[in-house]
Amino acid sequence: MSNETAEEVSSDDWAAAMAEQVKPAADAATRAMPLTKPAFENFGAQSGATSTQDIDMILDIPVKLTVELGRTRIAIKQVLQLAQGSVVELEGLAGEPMDVLVNGCLIAQGEVVVVNEKFGIRLTDIVTPSERVRRLNR
Repeated sequence: MSNETAEEVSSDDWAAAMAEQVKPAADAATRAMPLTKPAFENFGAQSGATSTQDIDMILDIPVKLTVELGRTRIAIKQVLQLAQGSVVELEGLAGEPMDVLVNGCLIAQGEVVVVNEKFGIRLTDIVTPSERVRRLNR
């Protein structure tokens, strides 16, 4: 043992430890099982009916739609001083398009319309899916 280096001894110890882990019964069972080719589902060739059923599953999920006129930051002291008739200055300018958000994610911009004495929003610009993904990664 005096002629052997520490590396040779430790590599022999590792080899012995690895050999102890192999169980003969498990090894024999593995050899007895026939090898078969794994079966994978083909996701690329879905029929139109399948994809329609997939989208139908999510159509009834409620989401929060928000139309944002503008934003501002004010101190709590100023919030407590607000009363009926108070004016809060927003960062957005008059005539600018309003943001339409779904669950906090910008999906479109639009302008205010009045129809039958009710307010609504006419979408003027819809954010593309690639643009939405880009904005999420910011």
